[in-house]
Amino acid sequence: MKDMDDIPALMAEIGTRARAAAAKLALASSGAKRAAIEAAADALMAARDDVIAANVQDMAYGRDKGLSPAMLDRLMLDDARVAGIADSLRAVAAQDDPVGAVLAEWDMPSGLSIQRVRTPLGVIGVIYESRPNVTADAGALCLKSGNAVILRGGSESFHSSRAIHARLVEGLHKAGLPEDAIQLVPTRDRAAVSEMLGMTGVIDVIVPRGGKGLVGLVQREARVPVFAHLEGIVHIYLDRDADPEMALKIVLNAKTRRTGICGSAECLLIHRDIEDTIGQGVIRALLDAGVEVRGDARLAGIDGVVAASDDDWGREYLDKIIAARVVDDMDQAMAHIARYGSDHTDCIITDDADTAARFLNEVDSAIVMHNASTQFADGGEFGMGAEIGIATGRLHARGPVGADQLTSFKYKVRGQGNIRN
Repeated sequence: MKDMDDIPALMAEIGTRARAAAAKLALASSGAKRAAIEAAADALMAARDDVIAANVQDMAYGRDKGLSPAMLDRLMLDDARVAGIADSLRAVAAQDDPVGAVLAEWDMPSGLSIQRVRTPLGVIGVIYESRPNVTADAGALCLKSGNAVILRGGSESFHSSRAIHARLVEGLHKAGLPEDAIQLVPTRDRAAVSEMLGMTGVIDVIVPRGGKGLVGLVQREARVPVFAHLEGIVHIYLDRDADPEMALKIVLNAKTRRTGICGSAECLLIHRDIEDTIGQGVIRALLDAGVEVRGDARLAGIDGVVAASDDDWGREYLDKIIAARVVDDMDQAMAHIARYGSDHTDCIITDDADTAARFLNEVDSAIVMHNASTQFADGGEFGMGAEIGIATGRLHARGPVGADQLTSFKYKVRGQGNIRN
């Protein structure tokens, strides 16, 4: 490995090794990839005490850095969370191998037989903040889809990510796959990020996972394609036909289960017909749960509600704070989402099937939900085993990015001496 102070040389070496590994991994058998991921899960559980000890160092660093309680929660690992990471690895391992899957096939009048077949993308760069589980999720998903990956974790999760990465490498070794298939940038120096963004010819796509600052930086400066994961400015619209008990249960879960994840609800929109009934009940329940509610002029009169400012609309708090406003109807709710949303996840709570269908059809977010907590906006909950992130763009990948979304395709054309007239 090159000198850590020579970041361009360091990243060039990592890139060269990744491309060589990608060529081999593209041809790896499904059995070998599955064995590698399962071995990594076993190694992670065997070394969980070491992983948690590494995380203790990161938690101390995060507290010294002044991370919020929600951000510290994203960073923290304990026995249950390490076991959860291992379970996610095994879930990815058990999935069908997307590489080589025939997406479509047809015969032409010319006599040609054509297939569209899934292929790996090549080398994927993943730049992420705080959450050490992304190291495992991204590594496993890229491996499953036949891609080499260069991981650049956040400075806060430096030690945890290294400990988890070591187990992924152990899995690759045991399965006889190239250990350079999953590489972790071994420095906190931010210059490594800048280098990654310019590694054309080496990295085929960049996946940023983090806050608005990180994603904005990547989108502005990347010279390679980007799967954008923007803020999770998640809305829940309480329709006039919402069931009171369901509304209360869903909103509380969507906001308070884990406030620091991108599927956490950040804005509550309440139909004016239920403002004084279901709406007030939900707001009082949020206040009782310790959530700061920032309401519009119509809601600010409720005891405990803080008057919202213009900055509260379209804001990702990632904390026990939620914005709330009354809307005249669903059209106004959807207009608010279109103006202030981030195309991530938005939800309607209603018992009216036609209203729900219209919301699901017309709200143009990557994930639209009906009568379910937005905390389900997660690749694992979608049956993908894990995810690298929620892509909010409209090209190639959208929504949870799992193994299938990390592939492209090619056409296999077979003939019998056919020539074109």
